[in-house]
Amino acid sequence: QCVTTLEGHENEVKSVAWAPSGTLLATCSRDKSVWVWEVDEEEEYECVSVLNSHTQDVKHVVWHPNQELLASASYDDTVKLYHEEEDDWVCCATLEGHESTVWSMAFDRSGERLASCSDDKTVRIWRRYKPGNEEGVACSGTDPTWKCVCNLSGYHTRTIYDVAWCHLTGALATACGDDAIRVFEESAVFAAALLLLLCHNSPGRAVTLHCSASVLRTSVEAEPSRKKRPRVSFSRHMSLMARAVFPVSFLE
Repeated sequence: QCVTTLEGHENEVKSVAWAPSGTLLATCSRDKSVWVWEVDEEEEYECVSVLNSHTQDVKHVVWHPNQELLASASYDDTVKLYHEEEDDWVCCATLEGHESTVWSMAFDRSGERLASCSDDKTVRIWRRYKPGNEEGVACSGTDPTWKCVCNLSGYHTRTIYDVAWCHLTGALATACGDDAIRVFEESAVFAAALLLLLCHNSPGRAVTLHCSASVLRTSVEAEPSRKKRPRVSFSRHMSLMARAVFPVSFLE
């Protein structure tokens, strides 16, 4: 049964997401806003914040896996992050780099990395660096810095509509408008090369490396419809099929 109906957005509501605590619900809309709702023990919902940081349609919202940190993706080509500050929600970071609409995002299991996918046919991996980090990435005061550490380009021929990060295996899956689902897996070579880049490479320089990626098979096959945006999520039962080498561009 429907226990409540939440109203307030002035246009299509595009996405909803529960915080890990289950007491906060985030919603986003074509009206360019992100709303944060709080639910009490009696299942009464109250809007505690309306965030108007985006300048265009907001496509997707997702919560950090174990913190009250919220991310949103927008038609304005950016990803924005929000946290609570002095009893109000504020935008604490803007991730720029995509050249067109950002359709979806996903945190990895630790919450230290965020994947975003876009109409520009790329997937970007963003990493959080805390003040005093060993890599020497500059931070503003006590706030962490989110930096793009990997740009997956050249694999997709059309818009990437969804991305899912498996919290069991660490594999990353994408849903694309070219009717294909692709799965990427990080290798030890990837991690070592990335660490080397972060420690020694000069700022602003792009380096092309090769990353080993595993192709995985889910427990069910999917045939995306041409009429609807494809979406993808992981099953708990996956088997390794093959290993291949793909070029990946790492950014520093």
